[in-house]
Amino acid sequence: MGWEILIAIGACLLAVWLVLLVGLLLVRPKGALLGEAVRLLPDLLRLLSRLAVDKSLPRGVRVRLALLMAYLALPLDLVPDFLPVIGYADDAIIVAFVLRGVVRRAGLEAVRAHWPGTDDGFAVLARLTGLYRAAEEP
Repeated sequence: MGWEILIAIGACLLAVWLVLLVGLLLVRPKGALLGEAVRLLPDLLRLLSRLAVDKSLPRGVRVRLALLMAYLALPLDLVPDFLPVIGYADDAIIVAFVLRGVVRRAGLEAVRAHWPGTDDGFAVLARLTGLYRAAEEP
């Protein structure tokens, strides 16, 4: 009877993992944007830490950022990091997904003020978050 429970728990965990993996595939940036997101990951991580300590942002935004940074710090990933390219792609997808909500809630100006990278990198960030039109306006 004990093995049956362990097998059922394992099957449930596998099903949840598969659902999360499919969810990642659905919200991933399309085309070359995913590769650009992976290259921007160091700047994105610095941006996250800067935004998380900005007391002028709503608490919900800072909580999301703190949870995201905790996920990124955990050694467990949806896709193991030792797999070339795709191992880091899940982190980039999750960062992009959370940043979409953060930018929509905090505003593009707050994100631009904390952006540590280049203007080209910020343009990629604006496309990742779906706010590329706002970033192109003067």
